[in-house]
Amino acid sequence: MRDIVVLIFLSGCIVAAIKKPWWGVLSLAIFSYLNPHAYAWGFVRTLPVYYVLFLVVAFRAFTTKDKQPIPKDWRIYFFILLWLYFIFTTTQAYFQTIAWERFWFITKIYIPFYFTLVLINTREKLYYLIVTIGISIGIVAVKGGLFALATGFGHRVYGPPATQFSGNNEFAVAMLISIPLLLVWQKQTLNPLIKKGLLFSIPIIYAASLSSWSRGALLTMAALTLILIWHSNRKYLAIPLVLAGAFFAKDYMPQEWFGRMETIDTYQEDASAMSRIEIWTDGWNHTLQKPFTGAGFEGWMYVGKRDWHSSYVEMFSEHGFVAFGLWFSMIFGSVISLTLLPKKTKNIEGMEWVTNYCFMVRASIICYMVGTAFLGLSYWDLIYHLVFISVLIKKFALEEMETKESSSKRQRNLSPFAI
Repeated sequence: MRDIVVLIFLSGCIVAAIKKPWWGVLSLAIFSYLNPHAYAWGFVRTLPVYYVLFLVVAFRAFTTKDKQPIPKDWRIYFFILLWLYFIFTTTQAYFQTIAWERFWFITKIYIPFYFTLVLINTREKLYYLIVTIGISIGIVAVKGGLFALATGFGHRVYGPPATQFSGNNEFAVAMLISIPLLLVWQKQTLNPLIKKGLLFSIPIIYAASLSSWSRGALLTMAALTLILIWHSNRKYLAIPLVLAGAFFAKDYMPQEWFGRMETIDTYQEDASAMSRIEIWTDGWNHTLQKPFTGAGFEGWMYVGKRDWHSSYVEMFSEHGFVAFGLWFSMIFGSVISLTLLPKKTKNIEGMEWVTNYCFMVRASIICYMVGTAFLGLSYWDLIYHLVFISVLIKKFALEEMETKESSSKRQRNLSPFAI
């Protein structure tokens, strides 16, 4: 039955992509983050449903007139340079067969972003993309949160099977990243039921993240909570609610959960934490010897025999400092861009959306930066989606600002009192 439902849904997405190609971008996001095919039990799990949808969107992207040129933004150039640099480092990798397989896998992740950049050509379409990504992760997150509350946080919450965030640690960070995206929807929608429903879902997603038993997620949750309080218009209400939620949550968490979280302070006594510090040190020392090429994809098998457990270490250890500079510049540069842009549009009527979009997407990126300090997710499609969303926010904001300024000048010139 599930297989039939997924096939019907896939067929609907294909029809939607044919009718309006930008709907295909939303459909790809659903199959990337919700992964409905991962919940099927039969033959659908082995079907290349994502690639079928990808081919349809690719065909329509090149045949439709409803698109825009790739935005001229330095982050896009850095992204292309990073991919080209991966080719160079892969030729120097220790494990050629494994490295090239990994390279082509990541290339398949990168290619669909072209559709995002050319087919999402209006602010309205960008809004629906942000909402789609938030919903796709949020649905599974709410499901996990309800399970956590029903079982007294006694079991770990995992993501969709056979995906990039199927593990409890990865899914915990993804859930927290989705919260600001859902808040964009909550802020922009006029439907009171949706507004209340989204606000009600936030603590449930928090519960799901807590039930991941992830120490990195706990740090990410703390960072996100501080950011949301900082941007709240009702801090006097938000702070007591957070404190009350933490007070009541501690009575329901198992003692084993507290024992695991306490190792954040006593990491010297935790074998897992010390092994991570050891592999980080090995990765740094190796990259000092090969600063321009690193160890190549999956180079941890040569350097330290253990996974990197950090996106930062993963990038500079596998590809050297040049690739790390390109990668980190895109991410941190987006944080800076999303911080500065609202200042340019602050006093312009009708552009309040810029502040909401910028601060919430920035919060999601910061969640990634904190959470993946302890997870090797430097090739995760979600972070690149956030970077390109920030590119489009800037593009649409500057275009709208220019239009408003031009309109204002024309009105002044038409005024009978103009000199």
